[in-house]
Amino acid sequence: MKLTFKKMREGAIIPAAATKQSAGLDLHACIPEPVTIMPGEIVSFPLGVAVCPEREDVVMLLFMRSGLGSKHGLALPNSVGVIDSDYRGEMSVPIINLGKEPYTVVPGERIAQLVTLPVIFPEVEVAEQLPESERGTSGFGSSGRL
Repeated sequence: MKLTFKKMREGAIIPAAATKQSAGLDLHACIPEPVTIMPGEIVSFPLGVAVCPEREDVVMLLFMRSGLGSKHGLALPNSVGVIDSDYRGEMSVPIINLGKEPYTVVPGERIAQLVTLPVIFPEVEVAEQLPESERGTSGFGSSGRL
């Protein structure tokens, strides 16, 4: 499957995999100068690119780079970003600093990853009752800790 990218800004970097078997494509901040994210602050970073997947039955998911999360406390405020296959606008990545120190993103820095997955489009149906299951309505933590 092919993803076609279009540069939307000067200095944009086309996403690419870091290694042959990387699950995600690295996404780069397309900013003209360094931007500091203070603890507790959310900043949205433009990527300077738009994307068009070859297939309609896929979703592109944005994930924080693991090193930025584990070493600096950076995260996506919504945990995972969703880019629908029919979106053609410029992609951006909102980042929240959950750490204790400010973090400065520099132009071109790899800030997130784009992972493409197949999607099943469900047919929605309304019912008066749902079939019984072994679990039933037991929710959070109902299966125990260990």
